[in-house]
Amino acid sequence: MELDPLVETTTLANGLAVTTVALPHLHTAVCALFIKVGSRFETPADNGLSHFVEHMLFRGNERYPTSLALNTAVEHLGSTLHAETGRDYTLFQLALEPSHVPSAIELLGELLGKPRFSDIELERQLILEEINEDYDEEGSEINADDIARGLAFDAHPLGQRIIGPRTNVERFAVTDVERHFSTFYGASNAHLCVAGPIEHGRIVESAARALARMPTGTRVEVPAAPQMAKGPLLKHVPDSGSQTSLAILFRALPEMDPAYIALVALLRVLDDGMSTRLHYTLADQKGLAYSINASIEPLADTALFEISSATANAKVPSLVKELLVLLDGLRNGQVTDDELAKARIRYRYETLAAIDDASAMVGWFGGTALYYPPPSLSQRLAAMSAIKIEDVVRVAQQVLTPENLVVAAVGTLSRARLGELRQTITDWR
Repeated sequence: MELDPLVETTTLANGLAVTTVALPHLHTAVCALFIKVGSRFETPADNGLSHFVEHMLFRGNERYPTSLALNTAVEHLGSTLHAETGRDYTLFQLALEPSHVPSAIELLGELLGKPRFSDIELERQLILEEINEDYDEEGSEINADDIARGLAFDAHPLGQRIIGPRTNVERFAVTDVERHFSTFYGASNAHLCVAGPIEHGRIVESAARALARMPTGTRVEVPAAPQMAKGPLLKHVPDSGSQTSLAILFRALPEMDPAYIALVALLRVLDDGMSTRLHYTLADQKGLAYSINASIEPLADTALFEISSATANAKVPSLVKELLVLLDGLRNGQVTDDELAKARIRYRYETLAAIDDASAMVGWFGGTALYYPPPSLSQRLAAMSAIKIEDVVRVAQQVLTPENLVVAAVGTLSRARLGELRQTITDWR
């Protein structure tokens, strides 16, 4: 069976990379434009500006002067304009019928060609409402994920919140938006990727027509990830309610590290289905949490191995203690052939399923390519097939250490429970 789709890339005269992923078996396509901009590239004074600019681009342009006109044009294509801002990139994406892809590319050209940046006060109020979700009535931050990342990266831009602080959002002006847009939204700092039953030459022609107005700009340099402050680190934020939200992070390996695939295998041994250790032991058998999960957040030159849960306030110390016992087992080599075999099978299935998911393909061959050449699917499968138990144990010993540990807890913890939690983390070796 031919596994790898045909992937072709052409760089336009203005520096824009255009990649196509041919998926002739599909009946829909995805068109995505990735920009190398996000909270990682912001100063404290500009923190939140990438997210603000992304919102402002929905406020209209020369051809579609209002948000209503823009969204109506998108919906006439049968699509929805999805946008998101992250730490390492910003994305604009449409999923639609293949015949409408040229129109989608034309629309992206209008979106970025001559934005109006109007109605800033309306957009400001919407973003401030979005910020309210992460703060309590006293103004304390209660988003455990963001709190943990602030601990992990300290004063480095990777520790900043994507949405930024309220004070920044309240003062951003149109001149700030225009400055940020002109700095980062150049063709050489972007990547257009289209996946589906499409032809590369026609996509390149459409892009050359629609996106020619994008200035070349400059391909920005990536601020290197910092050395992590030596852990373990703990922050507790009091919050009312019967449950505590936990974000437990370990600084991990970047995707381009040869051992990254072993990190993926480690994740799947720990949490990849209801029979794996995290859910079965802590939720099913010990009843310490209704829901608990692990994930990896890959960044350009580092990664975070994260375990998230919400549990009854009284159970927090016990949950963390039993979790660390599970991690000790992985570090001590308690990984079985059966666990690794299951991890490989499930990884293979998800890789094959990605070939039926145009969105997954543009993410891998477009978004990843902002930073490094993405390996093929067959290379990823071959790497996973070559993983041995000792590789998994070695990466567990490297990543799952007290020095890499960060814990954020948001909830009502008595002084005694907080002391027990702190002691549990401090005593872990």
